[in-house]
Amino acid sequence: MNRDPQSWARLGHALRTAREYRGLTQQELAVDAEVSERSVREAENGTVPKVRMPYTVGRIAASHGWPEGAVDAVLDGAAPPGEGWRDAPVEQAQIDAEQLAGIMTNAMVRATEHATAAEIRAATKIALDELRKQGVIRETNGVQPSTNQANS
Repeated sequence: MNRDPQSWARLGHALRTAREYRGLTQQELAVDAEVSERSVREAENGTVPKVRMPYTVGRIAASHGWPEGAVDAVLDGAAPPGEGWRDAPVEQAQIDAEQLAGIMTNAMVRATEHATAAEIRAATKIALDELRKQGVIRETNGVQPSTNQANS
């Protein structure tokens, strides 16, 4: 059995992403896989088992529709099976550039201690420009749509 912590962390991330893709809570997945919520939490946290592969990991993977042997394959470096492990496609995002800028700015403020507001705004602008270039968010002409319902 693979005991590499990074491999288990990768497996945990894939299991968590598959669950989130399905829109399930850890508790709902536990019921579906017929395991404890603690087992789901440990699997998603990438906890390396002390002795042998827990049977619960296979049940969780099977609940996601993964074929037999997929857990070992992921632990050995293979990509998780199916599309359920991937993040939701960008087209499904319901956010505009202004909202994204606010989210990114708030995240940077929380993540940095000594950056100035101007530095954070500049970093946010760089990220937004790259997202526009990649086609993740639309180009704008500098005019933001009104959120005032009276103008509609």
